Amino acid sequence: MTLAPSVAGLFDLERSTALVVGGTGVLGGRFCEALAAAGADVAVAGRSRERGEQVVRRVLDAGGAARFVELDATDRASVERAAADCGERGGIDILVNAPGVNSATPFEEITDAEWNLLLDTNLGSMFRTIQAFRPQLAAAGGGSVINISSASSGPPLSRVLAYGVAKAGVNSLTQYLARELASDGIRVNAIVPGFFPAEQNRALLSEQRVSDIVRHTPLGRLGEQHELDGALLWLASGRASGFVTGALIRVDGGFSAMTI
Repeated sequence: MTLAPSVAGLFDLERSTALVVGGTGVLGGRFCEALAAAGADVAVAGRSRERGEQVVRRVLDAGGAARFVELDATDRASVERAAADCGERGGIDILVNAPGVNSATPFEEITDAEWNLLLDTNLGSMFRTIQAFRPQLAAAGGGSVINISSASSGPPLSRVLAYGVAKAGVNSLTQYLARELASDGIRVNAIVPGFFPAEQNRALLSEQRVSDIVRHTPLGRLGEQHELDGALLWLASGRASGFVTGALIRVDGGFSAMTI
């Protein structure tokens, strides 16, 4: 049995252009590949040209369309330059915010500098990028903003205080902006992943911590990167999720549903 064209087309992103902030990271790179596989032209945005070009090459080798855009989401001027660059090329209609930095520093030892770094990278960067790209999304008749949150956003987890506070802010920002930007037809949602091993959290995932996480996850394992593709493509497509905004979509194996 094959899907009817009308159903298969729900996730067709042909004629869409997506910008993935943090696209040079492990999960961000996977998002770039998934969006391109669905037909979108993808702008891989990040600070490292070398890592960005590696993602671009993977997309091109798979038959997709991608290019690298230099963007430091903690720097307003860099974000504005990236917005101008994308605007000159016709703008975007999908914005994925996936920047991230984590830290296991105990509460008593967190400095002002580290606190500010984690909040600005994980939360401030999303505010900054959405603000800069709002005109393009509005000009496209609306579009989809997808923020990447975390299971750390609540209830609180041990060892990730500043990161968790920032991600809780991402959830709140998502819902506030869903209301704020609806007048432009822009949908704003968040994916709230559970535990997916990646470069930024590798140092935090000791053998004992992984065991604790798995024991607390009803599906009994960590997530695999491709298991975020469905939520991503659903939220990216206006045909599939056109009446969805302000939603926090949990992809966590049931972690958030578990108590004792």
